[in-house]
Amino acid sequence: MSDDRQHPMLQYIINNPEAFANNLAKTLENAGKALAAYLEPREKGEVKQDGADELTNVIKTLAQVGEYWASDPQRAVEAQSRLMTGYIDLWNSSLKRMMGESSLPAAQAEPRDKRFADPDWNDNQFFDFIKQLYLITSKWAEDLVLDASGLDEHTRHKAEFYVTQISNALSPSNFLMTNPELLRLTLESNGENLVKGMQHLVEDIKEGHGAVKIRMTDTSKFALGKNLGLTPGKVVAENDVCQVLQYEPTTTEVLKRPLLIVPPWINKFYILDLTPEKSFIKWAVDQGHTVFVISWVNPDERQAQKSFEHYMKEGILNSLDVIKRATRQQEVNAIGYCVGGTLLSVTLAYMAARGDERIKTATFFTTQVDFTYAGDLKVFVDEEQIAMLEKKMAEHGYLDGSKMASAFNMLRSNDLIWSYVVNNYLKGKDPFPFDLLYWNSDSTRMPAANHSFYLRNCYLENNLAKGRMEMDGERLDLSKVKVPIYNLATREDHIAPPRSVFLGSGCFGGPVDYVLSGSGHIAGVVNPPSRNKYQFWTGGKPEGQLEDWLKKAEEHPGSWWPHWDAWIRSQDATLAKARKPGAYRMKILGDAPGSYVTMKA
Repeated sequence: MSDDRQHPMLQYIINNPEAFANNLAKTLENAGKALAAYLEPREKGEVKQDGADELTNVIKTLAQVGEYWASDPQRAVEAQSRLMTGYIDLWNSSLKRMMGESSLPAAQAEPRDKRFADPDWNDNQFFDFIKQLYLITSKWAEDLVLDASGLDEHTRHKAEFYVTQISNALSPSNFLMTNPELLRLTLESNGENLVKGMQHLVEDIKEGHGAVKIRMTDTSKFALGKNLGLTPGKVVAENDVCQVLQYEPTTTEVLKRPLLIVPPWINKFYILDLTPEKSFIKWAVDQGHTVFVISWVNPDERQAQKSFEHYMKEGILNSLDVIKRATRQQEVNAIGYCVGGTLLSVTLAYMAARGDERIKTATFFTTQVDFTYAGDLKVFVDEEQIAMLEKKMAEHGYLDGSKMASAFNMLRSNDLIWSYVVNNYLKGKDPFPFDLLYWNSDSTRMPAANHSFYLRNCYLENNLAKGRMEMDGERLDLSKVKVPIYNLATREDHIAPPRSVFLGSGCFGGPVDYVLSGSGHIAGVVNPPSRNKYQFWTGGKPEGQLEDWLKKAEEHPGSWWPHWDAWIRSQDATLAKARKPGAYRMKILGDAPGSYVTMKA
């Protein structure tokens, strides 16, 4: 047996005190540079001091929870007693363990919690004590919110979300002296990890122009048109809202109906055209679809007044005109992803009101039309917060892409924030090159008018589902949308929860096939058959409760892509000769993936 196994505390002793002292000095020097990088844009007036309004909102929300418990002395005593009971149980079990007796832990981490995967979180009594102390305290804080009766549902939802964010931030896994893996690494390397980590922090603050733009991947390993977005195609139309891309056919015959893909503008379309083996666009082309994709502009102040109506008319409706000129076909299959699907559903209701029947089938990827169960993003939506956001957007005419990226990352803060803080700044490691995370970091801005309409009409007032949304003088009624719909949800989705997508299925007036894929908002969609990952469920009509539907649903291994392709062909399998971009004297404006998608926020 090695000395380290005989004396486990030896791994927590400095190997070379002189080298450690030198590296500590370098770390402090880099910390000064990080502070300077943070202050410089603020001193120049390039960055406004903000965050006070958000902090005020958090404090007000949590204060309402505190008022509930403090308003009744008996309740307050009960709350304190619950916490002290947990601490006493921990103290007693720790004493037993010190005396060599067997004892059950007072609190245990979830088996899937990666933060406490290191063996010393259990084997070393000091770190085990710290971990259990944290778990007991965080669980107690969460229960305070859940048990605070009398709070309205929105306030409770916000309080629960904020407590989770604070709890995640204060985890002992995020701090050098309370994380055994970090402490060992620091002592073994004589602090070199901290030197490199602080260098990363300086670089990330400079990259974020005074804010910490946490790197999730090695961005130098990816570039659009070189190893991402490689499916051959052409830009065949362009306006100040979007470019329209048409992809080169790879089959001699294609389905007669072209396929229009409406991606979200909250992110860039190439999530559906990552590497060739992951590309839904390439796969659809190879199956014989004539694929057109809308590539939304990365807006600035010039698009400030572009609303949902502009995106509908200059985006989807204009693209239908482009497709007719490019293929001489009027009938189209359409796909909408996330908010692109919400816009597509709005467009379908508008077209139904106008008697426009060009879209013959609609496919939705993780799309919400009824926002009753819209998940944790509803935390950010109430009159006070929207008014605050509109005031900020009015300054430049758009919402900065980093704001939306931060909101999405907070939905899974342990995975998408704190794991990278630990890896990049405390371990001093470079993040692993990963195409999906490169895309995730490639944020986009939001036009002020569009984003305000979306938040108010969908998240805040749920007007589309209630039949109260108006567009260009038309009151929109989804029940008048009679086209067949393939409605894909993903089981672990934090953005468009499967329950929300399921509920939205009932809004439409035609046949709806609800399909549930394994994994989440991105991986559940970008799941090519060649990888044979996850699974999907199909079943009867999406009626009643999702849980009841699932009990009767049939599980299928692998990707849902072939199932969708078969569904499309079941609607109309008529074939036609393949069409190349530029046919019928269509002007070619450039190569795919186009110029709009390369614009940085």
